[in-house]
Amino acid sequence: MARYTPAVAKRRRPNPGERRRDLCDAAIQLLADDGAKGLSHLKVDRKAGVPDGTTSFYFRTRSALLRAVAERLAELDLAELQSVADSSDGRGEDPSPSRLSQVVIQAGREPQFSRTRARYELTMQAARDPALAAILQQATDEFTKLHREILVQLMPHGAELESAVVEDLSNVTLTFINGLMLRLAHGDRIVDSPERLDGILSAIAAGILKSPDKGRLTDSADRRASGRRPPAASG
Repeated sequence: MARYTPAVAKRRRPNPGERRRDLCDAAIQLLADDGAKGLSHLKVDRKAGVPDGTTSFYFRTRSALLRAVAERLAELDLAELQSVADSSDGRGEDPSPSRLSQVVIQAGREPQFSRTRARYELTMQAARDPALAAILQQATDEFTKLHREILVQLMPHGAELESAVVEDLSNVTLTFINGLMLRLAHGDRIVDSPERLDGILSAIAAGILKSPDKGRLTDSADRRASGRRPPAASG
């Protein structure tokens, strides 16, 4: 009679994709806490709670690690903004703050605050790393496109606005939001609620729409000279 042998639980091997994400998330926290100078493969290992050498196995160089972190940040940020686009179907007279303003204000609070600080650390590093700069630029382009779509959805009759006017609205409001997020990264919460941010963005939009130069406020001289127009508004 065969001897009974109890089943031995198989040790689950970490999924490579999950392991890479875990390492990148640990690196994001290190960038936020210690800056780029405090980032190393060994520190990521310790932060992620994995054996020494794990990060070096997945990311052979420091540049490779930074680029992977940039891609992970873009993945998280764009997923969050896409959720805003998916839920923004026109607010009408709805007095509640927009999801866009909620997401921006949350960037100054954990866990998003660490991502905000890490993002600016990467931006500084990108000045000396063209490949890293290209990743950040691609994310910025996608972010800007989504931002334009959200503006069209949030504004009354947004779909009826000329594409050049939407371009002005997008460029100016996004420039303001970028400046606000930089201040948030430094702990300066000059705007501390989604309601206040909504009011500011509405005032900016109202000023642009009343301007006799709307549609030309952020149009570059080169584009005007060539006769090129901004792309048509989405939505």
